[in-house]
Amino acid sequence: MSSSGAHFAGDNLEVTVLLPCLNEAETLETCVRKALGSLTRLGVRGEVLVSDNGSTDGSPEIARRAGARVITAPRRGYGAALIAGIEAARSRYVIMADADDSYDLTDLGPFIDSLRAGHDVVMGNRFRGGIAPGAMPFLHRYLGNPVLSWLGRRLFGLRSIGDFHCGIRGFDRHRIRDLDLRMPGMEFASELVVRAALNGYDLTEVPTTLRPDGRSRPPHLRTWRDGWRHLRFLLVFAPRRTLLWPGTALLLTGLLATIALATGSRTVAGVRFDVNALVYACLAVLAGAQIVLFGAFAELYGQFEGLVRRAKPSPWVRWLSFERSILFGVSLILLGLAGTGVALGEWGRHGFGDLDPRGTIRLVLPSATAIGLGAIGVFSGLFASLLTLRGMRPEPARAALRSGHAPVPRQAGPTQVDQPVH
Repeated sequence: MSSSGAHFAGDNLEVTVLLPCLNEAETLETCVRKALGSLTRLGVRGEVLVSDNGSTDGSPEIARRAGARVITAPRRGYGAALIAGIEAARSRYVIMADADDSYDLTDLGPFIDSLRAGHDVVMGNRFRGGIAPGAMPFLHRYLGNPVLSWLGRRLFGLRSIGDFHCGIRGFDRHRIRDLDLRMPGMEFASELVVRAALNGYDLTEVPTTLRPDGRSRPPHLRTWRDGWRHLRFLLVFAPRRTLLWPGTALLLTGLLATIALATGSRTVAGVRFDVNALVYACLAVLAGAQIVLFGAFAELYGQFEGLVRRAKPSPWVRWLSFERSILFGVSLILLGLAGTGVALGEWGRHGFGDLDPRGTIRLVLPSATAIGLGAIGVFSGLFASLLTLRGMRPEPARAALRSGHAPVPRQAGPTQVDQPVH
């Protein structure tokens, strides 16, 4: 047995260095040997695991010769390769890194020390450790990464994480498996840190360096496409800040304006607001209600699917039961119909002829808005009940939810595992 092979004999290992791979023949051997050398110097019982994603340049054979264990991920994609690797790892801790020789795999000590100290996730920070000239494109360094990291800190309260999308990070494998990570593409990097934060995991970061990668071809990362994927994921997984709070503000503003303008025109700072403003106030009520409900649905779905486990749901989610929605919606519909009846009576007293629109519109618009809002409430309650219909979930998933743990994902096909050459 070679000295490198000693690192991955048996199943009771401490650290797996996980390298997702798609045609990395130019740099893969260097990465594997650096990682194995670091484990040797640190005296860590571990392995290097390459999760191949359909390489056609001989990367799997190169990895085996260098001393790595190789698996073939059944699905294509950066995230899919990492999910397969996490499932196949034989250790307690996993350190994932790109296989392009841009990260310093010779110095894994800070990651391992932080994991041993009890942190669930240890992020690398390239801005603190140092970025070599030419290692990161201008837009990534001064726009993409800073903006996305700032959004991540603001939306998820991770003020200690300065580099949200660093490609090297370590984590407790069992804790990460509990999250049931699912994103198959580049947004997996966001999913890992966001889902860990939402579920109360202990995250920290250590400085790491970044240097130009050793490949002669362009990277797999696409600036605008993958940047949008990360941004979309961050926004979707923060429904309270991106939907519930803005929607509530819009709903209340529209409601107050509707009440004020329903009884007559109003002058504010020399500007006179009348029936035209009332139309937009009613629109704000309907739009705000829709945004709030969409945010509540997003949070409800996330909790039910085990994506997020919150001790205390938002008030909108707690209110969103079928019975409450029916009661609230029917009440609004009846209120709107009553207002419509009054307007029809007024019209009848004038022989169903012409009316001054500035008079009746103040009653008709709020009444129509109440009817529309009531209908939205009724059908939202129905949709919420369908969304959480437990009878349609398979028994293992229901049991997992009752126990407070998300189910472990099943791969689309069997993961092929190749033993390394000793």
